[in-house]
Amino acid sequence: LMERKTHAKINRKEVLLAKLRKTCSCTPNKLKNLLMDFLPVLRWLPKYQYKDYIWGDIMSGLVIGIILVPQAIAYSLLAGLKPIYSLYTSFFANIIYFLMGTSRHVSVGIFSLISLMVGQVVDRELLLAGFDLNDDAPPAWVDGSLQNDSQSNTTAFNLTIAGKCYAIGIATALTFVAGVYQVLMGIFRLGFVSMYLSESVLDGFATGASLTILTAQVKYLIGIKIPRSQGHGMLVITWINIFRNIPQANLCDVITSTICIVVLVTAKELGDRYKHKLKFPLPTELVVIVVATLVSHYGKLNEVYSSSVSGAIPTGFIPPKVPHFNLMLRVALDALPLAIVSFVFTVSLSEMCAKKYAYTIRANQEMFAVGFCNIIPSFFHSFATSAALAKTLVKTSTGCQTQVSGVISAMVVLLVMLFLAPLFHSLQKCVLACIIIVSLRGALRKFHDVPARYHVNKVDTLVWVVTMSASALISTEIGLLVGIVFSILCIIVRTQRPRTALLGQIQDTSFYEDDSEYENISSIPKVKIFRFEAPLYYANRNYFLKSLYRLTNLDPNLEAARRKKYQKKEKQHLKKGDDTTANGLGIRETTLQLVPKQIDFQALVVDCSSISFLDTTGVNTLKEILKDYKDLNISVLLACCNPSVIDSLKRGGYFGKDLGSMQEMLFYSIHNAVQFAKDQK
Repeated sequence: LMERKTHAKINRKEVLLAKLRKTCSCTPNKLKNLLMDFLPVLRWLPKYQYKDYIWGDIMSGLVIGIILVPQAIAYSLLAGLKPIYSLYTSFFANIIYFLMGTSRHVSVGIFSLISLMVGQVVDRELLLAGFDLNDDAPPAWVDGSLQNDSQSNTTAFNLTIAGKCYAIGIATALTFVAGVYQVLMGIFRLGFVSMYLSESVLDGFATGASLTILTAQVKYLIGIKIPRSQGHGMLVITWINIFRNIPQANLCDVITSTICIVVLVTAKELGDRYKHKLKFPLPTELVVIVVATLVSHYGKLNEVYSSSVSGAIPTGFIPPKVPHFNLMLRVALDALPLAIVSFVFTVSLSEMCAKKYAYTIRANQEMFAVGFCNIIPSFFHSFATSAALAKTLVKTSTGCQTQVSGVISAMVVLLVMLFLAPLFHSLQKCVLACIIIVSLRGALRKFHDVPARYHVNKVDTLVWVVTMSASALISTEIGLLVGIVFSILCIIVRTQRPRTALLGQIQDTSFYEDDSEYENISSIPKVKIFRFEAPLYYANRNYFLKSLYRLTNLDPNLEAARRKKYQKKEKQHLKKGDDTTANGLGIRETTLQLVPKQIDFQALVVDCSSISFLDTTGVNTLKEILKDYKDLNISVLLACCNPSVIDSLKRGGYFGKDLGSMQEMLFYSIHNAVQFAKDQK
């Protein structure tokens, strides 16, 4: 028997007091470290290697900035906000993450999935407040001036302006609360919450949300005016409205959308095929936006063909404003999934880049960084942000070395905000919708991976399908919740009904495996070896016993009851003085028959190598089978128990009070237990 080490008892009170003293102490060195931990830029920027890093950072920053501008304008459609707010979001997120982020390569800014979640909350609150969800300004508002002074047009214009102000108020309140949640999660070190978002849940959630995004953009593609659907089943309702209104499709928008999608998809496919030859990705989105804006402006597509355009985009910065507290209370619940999704995507991408380029990140600091990327910009009319996979991959492929590239990108966005934004007045919304839809290629391609995913793991595929379906058909927030709950239920079910097996000996070895899965396995005479491949706890206790009784072909409780029944009958016949029993057999023959023929073993070895822990019910279950089999003169031996299981058995009194019989009940290998059982008389 191996001897356990004696661990010194830890005085938890003293440890806690020592940590408190260390935490509450205030020294210049500690203050310096706290400041550098809170602003990691103070650590790495003084060590910046200009000759090695500067050109890569400038190149990647310019490329990302060029990509950010059209995407920011396009994703404003998803958020239900004006394009200028998307530009604000992209600018402030890059600056703040440069100061606080620990990842060198991740690109933080506007993200389609986060924009969709913000847009759904904005639309719901606008509808509840009585505002019209129509994207277009009233007919009287053309080129920034009122053409009709009638009271009705003035009222419609005022309602539109009020609705837009209310919309950004909702978005900033939602963003502020989400940022507060993320900072609080960082303070209380609740990053473990992200562990419950498995890869299957995240992929399914992203794919389902992509279907919702695609559906929301179809009306812009074909130029029809339908109300933005709200609530559960938005995807189905939107498609019904689309098919009902197809006859009213705008031919100009349909032609423009077709050309833009063909150009964008062709450029993307060529870029993917020849990416090893290209030093940086083609700025296709920017070229499409510039050409489409020029064609729309000089062709007067809005005036002649009634094609919907982006409208006036102001320049400069709007004065900062504190988010409304009353609105925060309305969106406090909606901000929680937004905060979790934003954090999870940012941390997962940061860890991916850190692993690829051999450095470390601090997940807790990433939570602070993303939190402040939401809190501070919310005062400057910005909405929620997150790391984006596509832009992060572009960033790494164009030579990015540090977050200095983020500052360069922010400068490009600033240039557009200050000088170039009004030039996009005539840009058609269908062009923006094309950019959004083509950007969903990666998420929609997940459907092609379903057969391979199913081949690898059927349960994970089921989690993906359920999460994707719930996110698309119900709503994104409920879809995420359904995915998390369903994946946890799958784990519970798998531990409730795990694999069980009887083991046999591999010929000419001291190893044992499942005799139903492998050839050349020989059974051990008079010994049964039972394996249970899960923790033994209250939820799977009954399954453990049923599997054990089924595989060994013996239920000790039924056998004990049968024996008592025979003994009772024998006593009755003996009192009557009859030499024969009810079976017509003599007393000695009946005594022999009390031992059932199906009991072909005298020892039961339980392989505990897959039992990671025992709760009170699990310990009592093992004590129960020990007693029941002992009544039938069958010994129960435990093999391959880990220290946690052994401690649980000791505390539960499985080995008795003095632990004297422990050496005859517990073995460190199956082979030792089998040899002990063979040596028993």
